[in-house]
Order: sequence, then structure tokens, then C-alpha cells
Amino acid sequence: MEQTPLSQEILKEYPVWDRTTRLFHWVNVISVVGLIGIGLVIMNAAALGVTADGKLLLKSVHVYIGYVFCANLLWRFIWAFTGNRFARWRAILPGGRGYGRALASYVSGFLSGHPLRYLGHNPLARVMVTVLLVLLLTQAVTGLVLAGTDLFYPPFGHEIKEWVAGTGEDHEKLRLVKPGSKENVDEQAYEEMRAFRKGFAETHEVVFFLLLFLIALHIAGVVVTELKEGSGLVSSMITGRKFFRERPEDDEDVR
Repeated sequence: MEQTPLSQEILKEYPVWDRTTRLFHWVNVISVVGLIGIGLVIMNAAALGVTADGKLLLKSVHVYIGYVFCANLLWRFIWAFTGNRFARWRAILPGGRGYGRALASYVSGFLSGHPLRYLGHNPLARVMVTVLLVLLLTQAVTGLVLAGTDLFYPPFGHEIKEWVAGTGEDHEKLRLVKPGSKENVDEQAYEEMRAFRKGFAETHEVVFFLLLFLIALHIAGVVVTELKEGSGLVSSMITGRKFFRERPEDDEDVR
């Protein structure tokens, strides 16, 4: 009777995601869900009967959550230079020697029902993660600009308030300029500011809907991969560990 190789009988545990990567992931999930929820209410404020003051309050909450989101994203970018090997840029970004062959092999195996196993991001997931990070960064930058143009919040709010007030560093007059009001502003400067913000607002909205689609696709991909591999992909973002019977493609111990 033919025996199954020992490497396929034993379920081996591998440490993958470090604590900082896992913390980033869940802070990002919570902040993005909060931003999406409040963003949808803001976009439909008129239909929902939200008052002007209520809309300003929602925008303020949206911005404060956005600050958490931005700080968390910035920390993840820094951690990609210093974290463990699965958290670093070379394990996130697509490309590098042999990447094309690895991607083709992974897609072929996945479609045939026998996907290659990876400890970190598989070649296809690296494309998804990179696109998501680019879109998240775009939202962070455009959101900070809009926070300044809508509410005069940092980091650009003070300069934008000076712009629309047309008073320079006259702090007494600057205090009279309020979010959501055209009083005490230079009309021409205010219209110039609104024209300036338009491109940022449109980009923010388009990326918002792109993110909704890609987040749904990402979740579907994670669920399908978990069902095919059974490696603890979902739980690994809590425990930091994955489980395999076969040696993963990126297991350095067998290189």
C-alpha cells in the first residue's frame, strides 16, 4: 500500500503576520467601514433630511476618523521597510525575478482547483493589495485636501481659510470665516477655491466607489481562497499564523 509522504500528513503551523501588520489591518477595517458609512449618509444627506448643521457635524466626524485612517496608513507604509519579511514591500508589490511565471502558475493552479500555497500574499493577491493601497493613499490625500476646503481643518485648512478670506494673517478676520458659510469671505477667492477643490472631490468620489467594488472583491477572494486552501487565511489576521500540509512556495526553509 502506497504511503502518503509525511510532509502531506502533518499540519504544520507557520508564523506569518506580525502584530503590527495585524493591528494595521483591523484599524484599517474599522476606520474604512466608519468612513464608508458616514460618507454614504453625507452623499445622501438631502434625501435623508439631514440639516446643514447636521451635515457639517457628519463631515467633522468623517474627518476625525479620516485622521486615524491616514495615520494608520502612513504607519503601514513605514512598516513595509522594517517589518518581517511578509510585511515588506518586496512581499507586497508585484514584480521581481520570476514573478510572471509565479503568477501564471498560481492562476493556472487556482482555476484547476489545485492552487499553490503561499505563506504571505500569493502572486495574484499582491496585485490586489497594491491596487488597494494606491486607492487608499489617493483617498487619504484627497480627503485631507477636502477637509481643508470644507471645514478648514488641518493640514491645509489654515492656508485655505486665508485664501478665501483674502486677509492674510489677520487672525481677527479669519475667526469670522466659518465652514459652510459664504459670509466674511472674498467672493472671487471663494469661487477659485471651490474650482480648485472640484477635481479632488470628484476623484474622492470615484475612488470611493472603486474601493467599494474592490473591497467586496477582496473579501470574496479571501473566502474562496480559504475554502480552497484551508490554511487559516482568515484567522491568520488574528493569530498571525497559517497552517499547511504541503510546503508553501515561499517557505525559505526549503530554498
